[in-house]
Amino acid sequence: MKKAPGTVLNINICYNSVMKKLVILAAGFALVTGTFVSCATVDPGAKYPNMIANLDPFQIGSVDVSFDQMLSSKPKANSVDVVFYPRENRVALEFRHDLIQYKLYWDESARMHFIAGLKQYDSDFSAKTLLFQYNKTRAVYGKIKGKLTWRNFKFTAEYTASPVLELGYRFKDNNPFFTVMTRSAKDESKNSGSSAPMESTSFAIYFTRAQGESLAQLFDQDFLLEKAGVSDTQKPVTGNDPALDLY
Repeated sequence: MKKAPGTVLNINICYNSVMKKLVILAAGFALVTGTFVSCATVDPGAKYPNMIANLDPFQIGSVDVSFDQMLSSKPKANSVDVVFYPRENRVALEFRHDLIQYKLYWDESARMHFIAGLKQYDSDFSAKTLLFQYNKTRAVYGKIKGKLTWRNFKFTAEYTASPVLELGYRFKDNNPFFTVMTRSAKDESKNSGSSAPMESTSFAIYFTRAQGESLAQLFDQDFLLEKAGVSDTQKPVTGNDPALDLY
């Protein structure tokens, strides 16, 4: 069979026309996709104004502390994990107490208050000027604003509050401890599912001087910068001393 004159030419013209349209559509799609990707990209520094490094949270140590226990005047020993959040420049104490999982966050200002309060406590301890009246000593080194999250179980809702943290000291079973009293505060996450907001429970964390010093070293900003790879400053952290302070 003979081909009609111009058939091949017409096919080539149609093919070239289709290919041009496909190229134009592909270019347009790439432009639109690139625009969406560009719009979706968020500057970490804008999202986290206190960021010191664009890193995920990581554990920097653990510290032995004590908590109150029912039907006993002697505090119960416990261990808390210390986790650094570089994007927020916060350090969290993560622990389980009375069947509840807590994360107590400390920003840079709160950490500085802890270090200063512990230093003053150590001075008062050495000068033998500590008082036995806890109502006078509970917040003797100041009050700061904290952030607390808690949940009962791993897969249950997480609650958030901004409790007042009182820095002071207290004698328990005739031994003095530096204390962080976390006051009760209302839930801000609105995860309770009822009109009445959930409230966090008040609790105290007890530190011997050695335990407090171990946490103070982990709270040190230069140490945190070094851990995040931002500074060359090297400050080694010593281990915890479980021995009680004799007064």
